[in-house]
Amino acid sequence: MRLAKMPGEKTGDSLGLLTKKTVADTKRFHASFPQYAPTPLCDLRRLAEAVGVHRMFVKDESFRFGLNAFKVLGSSYAMGRYLARRAGLFANETTYEKLTSKAFREACGDITFITATDGNHGRGVAWTAHELGQRSVVYMPKGSRPERLENIRAAGAEASITNLKYDDVVRMASKQAEENGWVLVQDTAWPGYEEIPGWIITGYGTMAEEIVEELPEPPTHVFLQAGVGSMAAGVAAVLKNAYPENPPTVIVVEPTTADCFYRSAAANDGKRHFAEGDMKTIMAGLACGEPCSLAWDILTHTADFALTCEDFTAANAMRILGAPLGDDPRIISGESGASGVGAALALLCRLENKEMAAEIGIGKDSNVLCISTEGATDRERYKDITWHGAFAAPDVERE
Repeated sequence: MRLAKMPGEKTGDSLGLLTKKTVADTKRFHASFPQYAPTPLCDLRRLAEAVGVHRMFVKDESFRFGLNAFKVLGSSYAMGRYLARRAGLFANETTYEKLTSKAFREACGDITFITATDGNHGRGVAWTAHELGQRSVVYMPKGSRPERLENIRAAGAEASITNLKYDDVVRMASKQAEENGWVLVQDTAWPGYEEIPGWIITGYGTMAEEIVEELPEPPTHVFLQAGVGSMAAGVAAVLKNAYPENPPTVIVVEPTTADCFYRSAAANDGKRHFAEGDMKTIMAGLACGEPCSLAWDILTHTADFALTCEDFTAANAMRILGAPLGDDPRIISGESGASGVGAALALLCRLENKEMAAEIGIGKDSNVLCISTEGATDRERYKDITWHGAFAAPDVERE
């Protein structure tokens, strides 16, 4: 594991994307879907006792809209806002009922949405397009798991796996959108493409607002996994705003092989720095080499640390969450989903990380919050890890 302080003064949401009104409008939009229900916030009291903290909470996103992952919150809100604007609707008027009405469909016409994904985001785009009566095209990077491809196709998309790494697939999808007049729904931004990524970041505010409503005690430490950083930015902004008198310490977590936030933080020059190479990791949802520019701007004002973790940290957390202590609730968490919990446990339980834990200030009085962002989206790999011990931790001294 490697730790770096995030640059920037901690002033909150630097872009103003997640105001109280915006978050309320976003949550109202999501709640208008017939499938909506808040996902569980699990209170892992026995695990907290075992690792020496006051409380440990894990938000279980495997229940989100029946899609086994959180990503649909961002894509659905962005797609809804895009369609609503075509019809002249304001954000607070945008609902599932209006977007699926016959009159709206006739006025809006047929739209094709396109995206690049490792799995969960593409499934969210496909599901939303189908729900709203539109078409979707999804491209996936090399090494994507076949089950995730089939889940996307089952949700109604035209989908395929390419021979490109993730960031190059994003560029390909952008080119296809421009050439065909399609709408790109991507959670990373670049000059000239910022509105939809901003809506995606805002969409994740619903999850954070649910957390604020559900938490019995304010969190002191929040572990948020980052690929391009959109989810981390959306959640961090809402949580920092919710507890202005005693804001939590926010730690951005990513794989050691896809460590763009760590590199950017360690450079300490306020600029984004990219990870290169194949970025091979079991945490496929986090295998991104370029931070979203909007997310980076927000996180420099809301996140405190960037932390890298090895594959075994996520694998260990998958096993621990799936075999809970005492009466703790069971959580089925995938490789990317468990990474935040894995990072927290590695800091608390492994002696080689003791100095980093002290720097972060995590200990016996801490209320730790993590998000299990996905369930078992690849069941064969989940079984290999939880049944057969794949990606086990090296044998080192523990606390």
